[in-house]
Amino acid sequence: MRAILSQRPLRFVFAANLISMLGSGMNSAAVAWYILQATHSEQALGTLAVVQTIPAMLMLPFTGVLIDREDRRKLVMWLDAVRAVIIVTVAILAFRHRVHVWELYLMNMLVAAGFWMFWPTITALIQELTPEDRFVHSNTFLLAGVQGGWLIAGSVVGFMYNHIGLGGVLLIDVSTYVVSFLCYFAVRKGRHVVLRPEQLRADLLAAENQLQRFWRDMREGLHFLRDHRATVLLGISWALFLGAMSTGGVVTPSLSERIFHAGPVGYGWLSAGWGTGAFISALYAPQAIARLGGQRALAFSMALLSVAMICAPVAGFLFLAIAAYFAMGSARGVGGVAMNTSLMEMVPKHLMGRVQNTFYFAGTFLQIFLAISVGTVAHKISLVAAFAILACVYGLAFVAASWPVGAASSVEEASLAK
Repeated sequence: MRAILSQRPLRFVFAANLISMLGSGMNSAAVAWYILQATHSEQALGTLAVVQTIPAMLMLPFTGVLIDREDRRKLVMWLDAVRAVIIVTVAILAFRHRVHVWELYLMNMLVAAGFWMFWPTITALIQELTPEDRFVHSNTFLLAGVQGGWLIAGSVVGFMYNHIGLGGVLLIDVSTYVVSFLCYFAVRKGRHVVLRPEQLRADLLAAENQLQRFWRDMREGLHFLRDHRATVLLGISWALFLGAMSTGGVVTPSLSERIFHAGPVGYGWLSAGWGTGAFISALYAPQAIARLGGQRALAFSMALLSVAMICAPVAGFLFLAIAAYFAMGSARGVGGVAMNTSLMEMVPKHLMGRVQNTFYFAGTFLQIFLAISVGTVAHKISLVAAFAILACVYGLAFVAASWPVGAASSVEEASLAK
């Protein structure tokens, strides 16, 4: 752990992510509460989740090539700057009491477009900056900061929302983007791009125009997945996990409002349970992965998420539901570290953006279906049934993570060795 923190670039990256996600978590929670109070409908929250995926579906097939071609640090800085401008515009409308639900949908759609490009970019940047024997520790710090910051921020909003309002929360988010931008600015100087094997074939590149080179880059990522079964199964588990986790925001506010009648404060406690579990998991995630192995740690985490998701709405008492959310946050922490570490070990650095985006595309496509179905079921049938749908998706992620790939792995290792 100390070896990771001793590296100045990584310290700034981890600090930027912790600060940025504190603001993003507050933004997400405040917008969800505003929409729920304005519409009194889980379907409206489902619509919010759907509009967040629309730009991702359009962008993800193409942005992976951009991530692998450009300086990843500068990409993240641009993403922070653009999102800050969008959010401050809506914050001004909120302070003037002129904000509408459709404007919040539009803000979240644009900000989500930046987020879906941000996360694979930052993961690729971490892989680029981290020594290969330190991937587990690096991912532990990354996900502890990101998940803990995001979801503990959700708990803070539960106690602050009635005092500072939506506009105040959005301004706090903008300030965190500014700090994050400055942290990334301090990571290093100059332009840095990961060297790719095809850059050594200058004669081939000179004969290609930009469009031909772009499509060749895309095909290269797909061909890598075609030949690496273990990576595909990991990606399936990741896509299922992302879809379920992203849809959790549709049901959690209603769990506090309809089941426990605790309002924003109850939502704050539930978010605090998840966030605390995710943050504390940093203390034992490396040991758990070293003891169980990446695949088993991931499978165990998905199983725990599935069981806890079933238990949360039938717990009977708020403190038991908080305990279930703590377990889910802890499983998300260990599972996220295991996923990212395994992916960094399996995928060459120059392909990381394209391979990640393939899985994110699948996860966001699933999120559209889940957001609509879970929101409809929660609103018209049963909130417990909506939680059960998400539990089943985590169960499928467990199956994908547990699928035997021993024979395939040996073939992949031999191909990578070549």
